Amino acid sequence: MSDTPKFQQKTWSLKDLLPTGAASELDSLFADLDKMAADFETTRSLLKPDISTEAFLSLVAQQEEMTRKAHILFSYANLSFAADTQDQKALTLLARIQQFTAELTNRTMFFSLWWKDLDDVNADRLMAAAGDNRYWLEEMRHFKKYTLSEPEEIVINLKDVTGSSALNTLYDTITNRYTFNLTINGEVKTMTRGELSVYIREADPNLREQAYKELYRVYGQDAPILGQIYQNLVRDWRNEQITLRKFVSPIAVRNLANDVPDEAVETLLHTTEKNAGLFHRFFQLKARWLGMEKLRRYDVYAPVARSDKTYSFDSAVQMVMDAYQAFDPGIAKLASRVLEEDHFDSEIRRGKQGGAFCLTALPNLTPWVLQSFQGKAEDVATMAHELGHAVHSMLASQHSIFTFHACLPLAETASTFGEMLLVDHLLKQETSEAVRRDVLFRQVDDAFATILRQAYFAIFEKEAHEMVAAGASVDELSAGYMANLKTQFGDAVEISDEFKYEWVSIPHIFNVPFYVYAYSFGQLLVFSLYKQYRQEGEAFKPRYMKILETGGSQSPDSILSAAGIDLRQASFWQGGFDVIDGLVSELEKIPVVR
Repeated sequence: MSDTPKFQQKTWSLKDLLPTGAASELDSLFADLDKMAADFETTRSLLKPDISTEAFLSLVAQQEEMTRKAHILFSYANLSFAADTQDQKALTLLARIQQFTAELTNRTMFFSLWWKDLDDVNADRLMAAAGDNRYWLEEMRHFKKYTLSEPEEIVINLKDVTGSSALNTLYDTITNRYTFNLTINGEVKTMTRGELSVYIREADPNLREQAYKELYRVYGQDAPILGQIYQNLVRDWRNEQITLRKFVSPIAVRNLANDVPDEAVETLLHTTEKNAGLFHRFFQLKARWLGMEKLRRYDVYAPVARSDKTYSFDSAVQMVMDAYQAFDPGIAKLASRVLEEDHFDSEIRRGKQGGAFCLTALPNLTPWVLQSFQGKAEDVATMAHELGHAVHSMLASQHSIFTFHACLPLAETASTFGEMLLVDHLLKQETSEAVRRDVLFRQVDDAFATILRQAYFAIFEKEAHEMVAAGASVDELSAGYMANLKTQFGDAVEISDEFKYEWVSIPHIFNVPFYVYAYSFGQLLVFSLYKQYRQEGEAFKPRYMKILETGGSQSPDSILSAAGIDLRQASFWQGGFDVIDGLVSELEKIPVVR
């Protein structure tokens, strides 16, 4: 029997997107899209209120095909850039595609503008025949009152190429080239952010402190530049969304894109603020386990059991697959496709984009997953998380290019559920009490990181957008962030001054404003769903699978209502916090051992 591991760390293959990635192949796609846009432009005269159903559906089909080809180009460029953010060829291609797609959107925009302006009677007539694309069409009309004239929309799209899109690419290029120095056993080691992040969960408190100080030393040096990028992105958002489109608030733009009522998001954030004390209890408990009077911000993710167990990549894959298999063999089979088809980039490389993500280019293609796997327990959890995203996309692959992607608040459902399956599997299989105790503490650590932390990021974003509009400097924004941290942690955690620069190190608040509350939404939803799974067993699975299979073909409200959830009610959100309260109470019963 061979000892060669089945799965090894490697970069991904993009041949399923473009067989060679040669210039001729890319040029052919650009040419195809240009011709399709030209053909579509000739249909403008068909757009009348009494357009036939057949003619309308033909136009939708043309849009679908253009979107598919554009997704291939865009996905190839983004995946190439993520694999090496310093690759000039990838950067050039990304810039070319951004310019091209802006122009393509402008040429075909007349359809969406006509559709939004169409009377309700004819719109209902056409949507009734649209099948799986109905919700896509319905969602488009939600933006009717915020849509400008065609010339204005064209100018905005062109402006974004050298405006917000360029600023975000600049931010990514600057920050992904950062290296960090850490002194370990007297030796200075240079590493990426991904490598450095391992040490924030280190047992050695001095290494944790050193890692955080180095992280924010590097980001702090560039804070005036990164902060200016953020200020301009915020001004751009306000100029377009508030001044021109007349949204009532900066966050309302994201809420409508997510098709989540403003009041539901405000209830989520308010309920989270009310439950901050629950995490303060946890931090005070953790301080006792660590033998400290009070946690420092450096210690929030400290392991209480001091376990230094690591996992090979192959064993990590097997653990995740075993956890998925125990829940549903079909889900495990889908997850394994990502690795079997070489769609998983797990290597550690300089220049590689930090963090982890899952990208689904087309419904019929297996998603691509990026992660820098370093063998820690959190890397195994990240793998389960990102493969959960992939499973979600594959389960919804029967939908169209417009409706298979779940909206942001529901996009974390399968990923977070997958992590919880892994945790349960670990607790059943693990014999080391130290590891088991670390796993239990990590559940609440992750609940903090995914719920409280992300909600307070969103609260900061709301404040920051108003501060920038009022002329706040980068230093004032940093002071505002520090005040946010002090409210978030209360008297339970001591916060050092360098954490005022944390906000400039959070890519989401730069490139997808108000994205972050989706994590809080998704985690609390999953706590509720997982509680139902434990109570109901097999009876729960069809309801859960239905949520995933629906993808983005219905509104979040409709999807969750069918599962018996009312997202406008504070009691729904509180139910998730009650689960966390139970976990903290369980931990409080364990005798402190150091």
